[in-house]
Amino acid sequence: MAGRSPVRATADWVSRIDDRMHRKLAKSLLVDLREAQQKKERHDLASFLDSYIASRTDVKPGTETVFGHTRRCLVEFFGPAKPLAEISIGDVGDWRRWLKRGKSDGGQGLAENTVRRRCGIAKQFFADAIDRRILMHNPFAKMKWMTVGANESRFHFITRDDAAKVLDACPDSQWRLLFALSRFGGLRCPSEHFALRWDDIDWGGEESTDGRITVHSPKTAHHEGCGERVIPLWDEIRPHLQAVYDEFLEDLDPKAERLSEQPVITRYRGGNSNLRTQLMRIIKRAGLSPWPKLFQNLRSSRAIELARQHPLHTAAKWMGHSIKVAEAHYLRVIDADFEEASGKPMRIPVQTDADSGGQKRTDENAPRAIVEKSNTSSALVMQTVGDTRLELVTSTV
Repeated sequence: MAGRSPVRATADWVSRIDDRMHRKLAKSLLVDLREAQQKKERHDLASFLDSYIASRTDVKPGTETVFGHTRRCLVEFFGPAKPLAEISIGDVGDWRRWLKRGKSDGGQGLAENTVRRRCGIAKQFFADAIDRRILMHNPFAKMKWMTVGANESRFHFITRDDAAKVLDACPDSQWRLLFALSRFGGLRCPSEHFALRWDDIDWGGEESTDGRITVHSPKTAHHEGCGERVIPLWDEIRPHLQAVYDEFLEDLDPKAERLSEQPVITRYRGGNSNLRTQLMRIIKRAGLSPWPKLFQNLRSSRAIELARQHPLHTAAKWMGHSIKVAEAHYLRVIDADFEEASGKPMRIPVQTDADSGGQKRTDENAPRAIVEKSNTSSALVMQTVGDTRLELVTSTV
């Protein structure tokens, strides 16, 4: 304003301050940007995103694909040459609304959970820019609702009757096993199905009456101790697994080595095999209407059944997720809960020996039982609930 340079003491002070303070002064037009800061200002959106995605060699191909979707949306909205530093909090709010806006109105027409996921990944992109000292702040830092939540409207419980119809409509034994492992084993499709090897199958025997399956989970392998889990070989799975194993023995090459490491599912593994599309055809062939989220709802249906039959921590362990995740994304109220509340006999599925860990089977219409500590012994005794369907009277102390 005065038309002259600052005094020497002020100039010396400006030369010694850190980049953060210097940048604040530059934004107020009191000083010029330093050369290094000017280079940072020239970081364009597309180049930075391409560099970041290329550097993430630690992620799985599926995650890289999701990164690519978010990159495409950012570049399409802001333009490839948009400087990172010029993207403001208000700009990213406009971007989020554009993601949700219908395609007829010039937006992307994405579902709420997809929008949340894209925003979360975009926040991750800009956080890396801060770590590299390209940016001073993250425009996504104040944005809320970036956690993917459960969509109740897309939940569907697949009953055992409907599951039986779909199994009958499957074209071959491997498709029946794929479906059984999804509905009655709770496996994530297709990653956990394709990771299954014959040496992961413990058929049980004289020493071990209950069969077991070791499930390898590529999705959770990066979490310590979550790369695999062991589930019972339930009776709903055993016949379909046996049928595929018999076919495997028929086609066995005597010269092959390490036969036990051969994959259980050998078909439908190619990149041109769309399991979701094929399952939709099978469901229609069974005379049913395809439900939303075909494979995820098969998994959630099994999670609900296990949570009704076993302690929640056991059910969660067999499903390969935490109790918190189960409550947020899988467990729902189903028709059987209303029937129980109305006083009708519970239609509890018959438990097999594998279900109950070697205990006796539970009759379908048997009355509920509760476990109570005996007053005279440390042993657990079983007492049935009466016709009133109320719990036994206990002390108020």
